Formats: sequence, C-alpha cells, structure tokens
Amino acid sequence: MKNVPFKGIIAYPITPFDQNEKVDIPLFKKLVERLIVSGSHGIAPLGSTGVMPYLSDDEKEAITEASIQQTNGRIPTLVGVSNLTTEKTVHHAKFAEKAGADAVMIIPMSYWKLTDDEIVAHYDAVARQISIPIMAYNNPATSGVDMSPALLKRLLEIPNVTMIKESTGDIQRMHYLRKELGEDVAFYNGSNPLALSAFTAGARGWCTAAPNLIPELNVNLYKAVEAGDLEKAKEIFYKQFDLLKFIVNKGLPRAVKAGLNILGQEGGNLRSPLKPLTERETEELKNIIKTLN
Repeated sequence: MKNVPFKGIIAYPITPFDQNEKVDIPLFKKLVERLIVSGSHGIAPLGSTGVMPYLSDDEKEAITEASIQQTNGRIPTLVGVSNLTTEKTVHHAKFAEKAGADAVMIIPMSYWKLTDDEIVAHYDAVARQISIPIMAYNNPATSGVDMSPALLKRLLEIPNVTMIKESTGDIQRMHYLRKELGEDVAFYNGSNPLALSAFTAGARGWCTAAPNLIPELNVNLYKAVEAGDLEKAKEIFYKQFDLLKFIVNKGLPRAVKAGLNILGQEGGNLRSPLKPLTERETEELKNIIKTLN
C-alpha cells in the first residue's frame, strides 16, 4: 500500500470563535487535546467542521500550526488545504508540510463546474509541490463537485495521492474502489450514518466530528470492527446512530458546539452567517445525548 499515515477514527475539531468572532486559538488547542486524550487515532483540522471556507489565509495557518503544536507527534495530523484556486491550494499545502503535517486533504472547490481533466491537473499541480500524502476528498454536498469512481481512480495514479475520503453516502463507490484497486486503495468514510457499512466494505478509517461528543462510542465501534465482532459493532453503531444523523442534518459546527455546551465543555462561538441551534433543536440534542449516558 502507498504511504498511508491514518487508520481508525480521524476526528474533526471545530474552529471556535470568541465573542468578537475572532479565532480562539487557546480554546482550539484545548479541544484538540480533548480529542487526543479521548482516544482518536488522528485529527483533521480545517475540514467542514472546522469551517475552513470561513477563515482567512492567516487564520488557516494559525490553526495548522496550533494543531501540530498540540498533537506534538502523538497522533497524525491531516490538514485541509482546499481553495478555489490551484495557486492558493498549493500555498496552503506547502505551509502545512513545512509546519509538520503528516498529510493534507483536498476537496475540489469550484464556482464554475470543473471538468475531470481540470480536477486531475489541480491535484497533480499540488502533488508536485509537496512530498507528504494527499487525501482526495469527495463531498459534492459542500463542494458542488461530485468526483466519479473513474475520476478517483485517475487521481490515485498521482504518486502521493494515496487516500480517498468518500462522503456521497453511496456505499457502492467504496465497493467499486476496493474491487478495482484492491488493497492499494485506502479509502475513508465521510458519511456518518454509513460508518458501519463503510467499515465492513473495507474502509481504513472514519473521518468524523462525532468524537467531539461521543469519542468512546466511536473508538469502540472501530475496535469491534477490527476484532471482527460484527454483532457488537452493530450494537455500538446503532446506539449512536441518532446523534450521527442529527449533527449532520443540523450542520456540524452548530451541532458540535451545542453538544459541547450540553456536556459542560466550552465550545466557543460561531462566525456569521452561522448561528447557534434553536432552543428546540438544542433540547432535541440534549435528549439524544441523555440516551447515550
């Protein structure tokens, strides 16, 4: 298998803001530490949960440096470096590598619909500028671009594109990649409600915001899958299923922040235009969390 530094539960930390909507780096480090000590196998800052598109270049770099400082080599760090332009994506990828990231994650963000050839050229241009592995992230719900299995197969021909994160919710894509590419492809689940199905389809890991709220359940699910205990895995998965659906449906940053507050943890504020959950939604989340204790 190509260079693949991640396996297991890869947790997405939120990016907290203070009352003036400035990035709160000290709180961010506390939240990262909480993910580390609760058993996550890696962290992935600057993804959807980390509201990467809402941050300036300087803020992205500050989050990157804070992540690597806090992990301090204890678990690997996968940094989101996506941008609308190839030039900016290259810039952030080079910064992440220099800062000490173990790998970078790229989603093909676009305003105009990109062709397959444009997407391949985009990834190839970044890959030529860095030596660490790249995870190709397919999430049409947020990027507006749906990378077909055939396109993902082309991307994996780029030497340091070694990982695929699939978030379409189509489990057949994972089966296709496994069938077409065998053990040479390392794919990761990015659709929370499909975590169990993805693991049984051969996913190497699960990229998720859920460890901010239910780290033990997430880690125990992975342990049960690794042990081959499918019945136990089903029990653990369906216990957390309602929460997994809720945080996706209500928006990961909103839901995770509200959940942290319910658990008595400081979650910081959001940046406009994002707004907190309503009182009704917060009460619904509180009731879901109660069932997990």
